[in-house]
Amino acid sequence: MSAVLPPAQGGEVLDTVAVAQADLKTGGGFWHDVLRRLRRNPAAWVGLAIVLLFVLVAALAPLLAPYPERALPGTEHITPTTIPGIGEIDGFPLGLDRFGGDVLSKLIWGAQASLLVGVVSTALGLVGGMLLGLLAGTFGGWVDTLIMRIVDIILSVPNLLLAVSIAAILGQTPSAVMIAIGASQVPIFARLLRASMLQQRSAEYVLSAQTLGLGRGRITMSHVLPNAIGPVIVQGTLTLATAVIDAAALSFLGLGGGRPETAEWGRMLTYAQAELAIAPQLAFLPGICIAVTALGFTLFGEALREAMDPRTRAR
Repeated sequence: MSAVLPPAQGGEVLDTVAVAQADLKTGGGFWHDVLRRLRRNPAAWVGLAIVLLFVLVAALAPLLAPYPERALPGTEHITPTTIPGIGEIDGFPLGLDRFGGDVLSKLIWGAQASLLVGVVSTALGLVGGMLLGLLAGTFGGWVDTLIMRIVDIILSVPNLLLAVSIAAILGQTPSAVMIAIGASQVPIFARLLRASMLQQRSAEYVLSAQTLGLGRGRITMSHVLPNAIGPVIVQGTLTLATAVIDAAALSFLGLGGGRPETAEWGRMLTYAQAELAIAPQLAFLPGICIAVTALGFTLFGEALREAMDPRTRAR
């Protein structure tokens, strides 16, 4: 019985054959080749370094932050017209905010909040989208048509507008933000997995399995789904960047809940608007954190996509 071919994300048979031949020559499999290509990609290293730094800061926030999450240790230094900035007061290297909170501590605790929202919302969108895509790609027919028409309707609404609407309905809480962002991502994962499964269903190894008498469910779960999930993994990595930005946007609009001194990057931007004239760093610092974190996930996700693309692997 012939070996299962590596997952093909392009449409060219010659590319798939070339990749299979290359794997036989090097003695490695698909994931071995993906890791090898990632190691040779400088953008992957930069993105991975940023992501790991972000994760470490979020995980070690209780140890790294000089003050507790909602502590206001510098209230005596705040006046109606002045807010101490970077390096102006000993013990507060990045200055204070309007409420007397340590900006450095808030940025560190904000990384933890952003990571939690990004991971949970992406996981919700991934699970929901994969369930819909799996049903559509497995059964086809009217099931596929019904699910895809619903997905098309949802996709017709801009992603952020849909998230804002859901968050406004569910209430101003962090849980509502996670559900809202996750729900807005479901159609993307559903359509992507469905398209990848339809492509894999016409592959030779699926026809061979059908000839051997294997049932549709076993073929789908044992052969089609494992080979079709690659693009979904890549999209999940890229979606983490979008989730961090969307979470900051919803908090900026006041839909994230929490008190004014809550350590969250989007909420820090919200309360920095009124202080731009006297303390612009209150907006620049959380904005830089959001941009750099999103850049890290994007760089690594794009590098992973290129490494898993058979059209680039064949060259």
